[in-house]
Amino acid sequence: MEEFKRLSRDLVAHGAILDYYQDTIRVPNGNVVKWDFIKHNGAAAVLAVDGEGRLVMVSQYRNALERYTLEIPAGGLLTPQEPTRDAAIRELKEETGYEADSVELLLTIRTTVAFCNEKIDIYLARGLTAGSQHLDEDEYVQVKAYTVQELTERIYAGEIQDSKTVAAIMAYKDKYRGEM
Repeated sequence: MEEFKRLSRDLVAHGAILDYYQDTIRVPNGNVVKWDFIKHNGAAAVLAVDGEGRLVMVSQYRNALERYTLEIPAGGLLTPQEPTRDAAIRELKEETGYEADSVELLLTIRTTVAFCNEKIDIYLARGLTAGSQHLDEDEYVQVKAYTVQELTERIYAGEIQDSKTVAAIMAYKDKYRGEM
């Protein structure tokens, strides 16, 4: 494999959830190029299955898309060292009010590997007990459960485009198809 060498990494901007850097890289042919790099502390998400086999989803406004989206509960790690399982359990409780008897890792995704190191561990939660949401001051989240078939149809219709949500639903559908 050909060698790439980072010569420098310069912070361009520090944000609330990410940092933007410009990297200077020597590529295999000897040329020196500038590449953008977004540093993210990581996140956790949770695909929660209710007692009827439906998947618990949240609808919330996403500024980057200027619209509401339908997605699985998720959130950033409080610190880079926070266990993702703990973050997933926290986000499930905060966004939906549910607590789970069982939480297991379903899959890990990297959202945009060309320029960002964001990693999201996605957990499967079962044995749900309803409770109250504990939303952040800037969160407005509606909660609703859907069948896997309903969500799959929404994915193929282009209504659900969020990568973590698509990956979670399709992985669950494939891995647990015998249980549906």
